[in-house]
Amino acid sequence: MKLIILENYAQASEWAAKYIRNRIIQFSPGPSKYFTLGLPTGSTPLGCYKKLIEYCKNGDLSFKYVKTFNMDEYVGLPRDHPESYHSFMWNNFFKHIDISSENTHILDGNAANLEAECEAFERKIKEAGGIELFVGGIGPDGHIAFNEPGSSLVSRTRVKTLAMDTILANARFFDGDLSKVPTMALTVGVGTVMDAREVMILITGAHKAFALYKAIEEGVNHMWTVSAFQQHPRTVFVCDEDATLELKVKTVKYFQGLMLVHNKLVDPLYSMKEMGGEKRQSKKPYSD
Repeated sequence: MKLIILENYAQASEWAAKYIRNRIIQFSPGPSKYFTLGLPTGSTPLGCYKKLIEYCKNGDLSFKYVKTFNMDEYVGLPRDHPESYHSFMWNNFFKHIDISSENTHILDGNAANLEAECEAFERKIKEAGGIELFVGGIGPDGHIAFNEPGSSLVSRTRVKTLAMDTILANARFFDGDLSKVPTMALTVGVGTVMDAREVMILITGAHKAFALYKAIEEGVNHMWTVSAFQQHPRTVFVCDEDATLELKVKTVKYFQGLMLVHNKLVDPLYSMKEMGGEKRQSKKPYSD
């Protein structure tokens, strides 16, 4: 497990974007070999998405041969609703990059048969060859996607009832009106994300500090579903200094001492403008 500690949100977002960029380029995607990327919604990944859009517009990165699978979607919210995750992804990311709509996969919260929709989503992931890199964010209670506290750590994509804390947190997107906030969602399971070949979790802000503490310093616990990724062979936690406020000083110093090594994952920063040579040498970053 790697813990990447940056000074602030902007730096954490840029580091994550650089890492995704290098991983895609080093994978050498093409017509017969797509890079498969799991993606989150919410405010945390927005800075990362903005940097990826910048790289794409500059010609340094392309999503032409990338397939994406999003973590979750509300149940019963119209697809074109401004707060649906379909709208979020298209407005904040997809419409700004060179990805084909057929290569983007988001759960349909209005499907006639929700269980069948979840099963089909799992099947599509398998047909795509599995997720190469799953990027996620967490809630203050340590939930990843909509795997609320108490969720099974081997769960698969399914219908999930949202916890009141999540409904209250999301009310700000619905004019503060709790009656407008969906109470159910479709979500990938913890097990679904664990199946990815690599997982990167973005955690920023002091309000996520206790969740990071639970994820890093305490044991695996289904009440803090993000803690499951302690057991993944290739997990990268990317955070800002505010998110480390609940960690022990020696924990922070230990991982800060590794930053010279960890920064080699994003430096050199590869570009698709360069065709060949050093950027193609390794398809996988080093592992712990």
